[in-house]
Amino acid sequence: MASNSTPNARKLRIAVDIGGTFTDMAAFDEATGQLLFGKALSTHGALVNGIQSTLDSADIDLKDGNLFLHGSTIAINTLLERNGANTALLITEGFRDIYEIGRVNRPDAYNLFFNKHQPLVKRSLRFEVAERLRADGSLHKPLDEAAVRELAKELKGQGIEAVAVLLLHSYRNPAHEQRVKAILQEELPHAFVSASHELSQEYREFERVSTVVANAYVGPRVSQYLGQLETHLSAKGFGGDFYVVQSTGGLFPIEHARVGCVRMLESGPAAGVIGAQAICAQLGMGDAIAFDMGGTTAKAGVISEGRPLTTGSALIGGYERALPIQIPMMDIHEVGTGGGSIARVETGNALRVGPQSAGSIPGPVAYGRGGQEPTVTDANLVLGRLDADNFLGGELKLDLAGCQRQMAERIATPLGLDPTEAADGILRIAVTQMSHAVKAVTTERGLDAGSFTMVVYGGAGPLHASAIAREIGIRKVLIPYAPGYFSAYGMLFSDLRYDYVRSVFRKLNDVSFDEIEAAYKQMEDEGRAALEQSGVKADGVVIERAADMRYVGQEHAVTVDLPLAFFESRDRSAIKRQFDELHKVRYGTSAPKEPADLVSLRVTVLGTMKKPPRHQVAQGGAKPEADALRTVKPVYFRAGGWADTPVFKRDLLRAGNLISGPALIEEHASTTVVQPGDELRVDELGNLQIAIGSDRT
Repeated sequence: MASNSTPNARKLRIAVDIGGTFTDMAAFDEATGQLLFGKALSTHGALVNGIQSTLDSADIDLKDGNLFLHGSTIAINTLLERNGANTALLITEGFRDIYEIGRVNRPDAYNLFFNKHQPLVKRSLRFEVAERLRADGSLHKPLDEAAVRELAKELKGQGIEAVAVLLLHSYRNPAHEQRVKAILQEELPHAFVSASHELSQEYREFERVSTVVANAYVGPRVSQYLGQLETHLSAKGFGGDFYVVQSTGGLFPIEHARVGCVRMLESGPAAGVIGAQAICAQLGMGDAIAFDMGGTTAKAGVISEGRPLTTGSALIGGYERALPIQIPMMDIHEVGTGGGSIARVETGNALRVGPQSAGSIPGPVAYGRGGQEPTVTDANLVLGRLDADNFLGGELKLDLAGCQRQMAERIATPLGLDPTEAADGILRIAVTQMSHAVKAVTTERGLDAGSFTMVVYGGAGPLHASAIAREIGIRKVLIPYAPGYFSAYGMLFSDLRYDYVRSVFRKLNDVSFDEIEAAYKQMEDEGRAALEQSGVKADGVVIERAADMRYVGQEHAVTVDLPLAFFESRDRSAIKRQFDELHKVRYGTSAPKEPADLVSLRVTVLGTMKKPPRHQVAQGGAKPEADALRTVKPVYFRAGGWADTPVFKRDLLRAGNLISGPALIEEHASTTVVQPGDELRVDELGNLQIAIGSDRT
């Protein structure tokens, strides 16, 4: 979907996000301020083809690009699907099994079906290295370099594609890891070698070994893909800079992405949260839930007091089976429910939705590409919420008859329902599952979800926004401009970002501010140097400080944002109060009289980039103009059944327009459902602000 024609001399910042079903593109012309968008089905066998299709759909020539930003699911999918490289692990002598032993955590002590995590490297490919450093980084036992070299030759004969290196206390002193990596690169020049100190400067050996193994495991595939994309861009005449979106929502150069592939696990979802943060800033809104529903999954994150909530580690793949990744990332919770989630009748006549997805090949039944199993998208079509002739602006015709036939045969008849009831049941289950993602980042963090505005995007998000809000008790929903392209659009608001962390283990009452300042200063200098080496001219530099803190005697810490003013005034009590207040929010209790530990110090260095202009719409009256109404058609709602429902064209709505539900708002890549009882208002930026009604009459 391209905007009006542009001048010949473009200066484009291009952002592309690859999802499980669709690939989205958003571009910003820095010279004119114009925005362009493109969407295509993801081509999983050759991802580059899908990217080029989005560019072609918006009539974009890569020769006009000066910055290419990219987010992809390739890293996370490689990890979840377990189809990564044949990987070996080198670890300190005596610690061969810590990767498998883990923390021995059980999320549910009485769950007889609990499954322990499965390591990405089998035991026969875990090798011990003769060496040992003490906890302070001093030498206890020298590294046996000859043994490492012999081991490397042995690995060469086994066809090893990647090697992960974890040596104890390398976060204090990386010398041994650096030497082991150098030897491996000499003996295995074609292998992907990753050392733990390059990814994490924190303690906790299990989390660090899990992180470095994950990086090595996905490394060859991700690095190869990035190389293919870089070659494609060059062949098309792109002469600008190529940056990848990290799981923090920040940007880093492709050469860094090739080494730290694990940092892009949640790149697409993180960019969406950055876009939601930009919306909050434009509207002066401090708190929001960012909710993204695409074709394969639904994700939720939180903006609190204008800033996205981040975490220093995450469990990838669900708590029961997951392996921890210890890197800074957006605090995002994901569930396997999207527009392509497949509905099935299982043993005992139980209706299940997801986590299997029809993806883009064959896709939902509605796409007419060979899909036979009904999905969430098919349910929406059966209920009249999607238009068979106007999906993606008419570019993709949907098969309504096929959907009704498969819905009846596979779902309705086995359950003794009619197709409408079956489709409604699929949506009710999907909505309940998606609400769990929102609760995970709000209620489970001690936050009141009902007090937040939910910013909803993704191609399928606006279809279900009102129903999810009702499920949780949220009273206000906002559908931003171009929700179907929003993760790609959010990348245009991303800044260059470098995150650093150092474990310190000091009691807050005893540590000197000179010591803290020196540690922070070292990390900040590293960040400034990285920005200078990036080659991209940033508009400014922003430095943010934080610390992992806990009460003395506790095991786990929370990350506390610390304003620079605390350090300028050397206000130890202010740091403690900040920690106490956050602890109370997170856990419902605090202990102001108890001493606290500083566990780790964190620094974020941002190189701020020029942002796209605010999208604004013309002012109108309370009633939409006559040409904004496309049609009136029957749509099914659980509260009231089938109802004649007006369908509006979003691009013809004006600021100040008011619409009472039921109604549908259609645009190129998404449809917003306004349920009976809801009230929609179009604001001056073109956002659809919906006051959620009630199902109770």
